[in-house]
Amino acid sequence: MTIAVTGATGQLGRLAIAALKARGALPIALARDPARAADLGVPVRVFDYAAPDAAALAGVEVLVLISSNDFNDRAGQHGRVIAAARAAGVGRIVYTSILKGDASPLLLAADHIATEQALAQSGLAVTLLRNGWYTENYTGALPAVLEHGAMIGSSGAGRIASAARADYAEAIAVVALDAAHAGQTYELAGDTAHDQAEMAAELAAQSGKPVAYVNLPEADYAKALEGFGLPAGFAAILADADARAGEGALFDDSRTLSRLIGRPTTPMAETLRRALV
Repeated sequence: MTIAVTGATGQLGRLAIAALKARGALPIALARDPARAADLGVPVRVFDYAAPDAAALAGVEVLVLISSNDFNDRAGQHGRVIAAARAAGVGRIVYTSILKGDASPLLLAADHIATEQALAQSGLAVTLLRNGWYTENYTGALPAVLEHGAMIGSSGAGRIASAARADYAEAIAVVALDAAHAGQTYELAGDTAHDQAEMAAELAAQSGKPVAYVNLPEADYAKALEGFGLPAGFAAILADADARAGEGALFDDSRTLSRLIGRPTTPMAETLRRALV
């Protein structure tokens, strides 16, 4: 089976390539800049979400479409990739969508919903991986959190069923390698949910430094994110995601992810530990 992975040099893409290799596969890395993929140890083809060339997908049976990080034209880019896949005769697309899909209230979900609709209309076999939150979404800010002794957000006591990015990458490998997953939709999240106050407490325990969770109104959190240098539009999207998490949008207790990968998902505390090393 010939499997290709878009966004292969990104954080999830690299982990998906590694997970496929660990299962004996030799996937094709699709990357805009092949030089950045040279260390992956797999064949590399030039591929750009903005202008995907169907020739780069020649012979590909399963295309793993990792969602683009271009928030200005993400759905448009995905649509063009799907069209290229059809033109190349790809048999199945595995798409990394968002938890709850068209039932998600997150602003962030709009592009995923549009992509799911495009896939449904494509005539291709599809496997939807509706990914929940990555615990690593929080770890990038740890230096600032530890410096100021505060983790800020708008999720209140909302339970967030996050998992490590590597857990989701393993799910990609599992479903890409088995045609039995064609036509399936999986709601993926961590086994054990937490709120941000619990994460702050765990961070304090591991670091030995005082850390408290400070809950802000959504608009104030967006302004704070802007103050950290994020564009206003993206800050609003992230603040919306946090506020909706407070309403349960990032909670799931189905344990579908751990069943798919055959092991428990990585605990939040373990992801924090690795980030602090």
